[in-house]
Amino acid sequence: MKYKRVLLKLSGESLMGNQQFGIDPAMLEQYASEVKEAVDMGVQVAIVIGGGNIFRGLKGAQGGVVDRATGDYMGMLATMINAMALQGAFERFGMVTRLLSAIKMEQISEPFIRRRAMRHLEKGRVVIFGAGTGNPYFTTDTAASLRAVEIEADVVIKGTRVDGIYSADPEKDPLATRYDEITFREVYAMGLEVMDLTAITLCQENKKPIIVFDMNKPRNFARLMQGEKVGTLVRE
Repeated sequence: MKYKRVLLKLSGESLMGNQQFGIDPAMLEQYASEVKEAVDMGVQVAIVIGGGNIFRGLKGAQGGVVDRATGDYMGMLATMINAMALQGAFERFGMVTRLLSAIKMEQISEPFIRRRAMRHLEKGRVVIFGAGTGNPYFTTDTAASLRAVEIEADVVIKGTRVDGIYSADPEKDPLATRYDEITFREVYAMGLEVMDLTAITLCQENKKPIIVFDMNKPRNFARLMQGEKVGTLVRE
């Protein structure tokens, strides 16, 4: 395997499938199958999941529903719902998992402790990180970068519904150019929305590469683990 330990970032919206809200059981099954194949190869997999399919703090604040900090905490709770759904799906596929939360929820998860998380990974367990960083004003992209640095992952892998990074949104601009590799500096210069700037900066400062790829294409994740060129690599 090219990678021994990876941090996979999934958006909450990815769990919706073709629905407008909530969790599609078919997507849970698909992601469980993809991760199981990588785990069976010996890859240590940690996951950060968003909560946008249930509630997004920024939109709640902009809509006047709640203040931004409260909205972000509500979003953290949404990530825990998604994390528990992933955990259930993964265990149905025979994987051993641990759910770690940045906010104390003893009845449903362990608290995030760096050394404990790394020990779980060493034992072959899939570790799911919920509740973002535990702080408002930070996205789950930033949580993914932070956790990747903390657990000494080889790479941050962002699963999306497109096959890499483009010069523009390929779903809106048919002339958008796809990149096989791109540097952090180029991401900044071109204003590409790979992840939020805090997440990108954290990866750059800690020399943590990022790969953006299509998680919905069967076997893409396993192919990536084996070293095939899948998606777009962001590097120094």
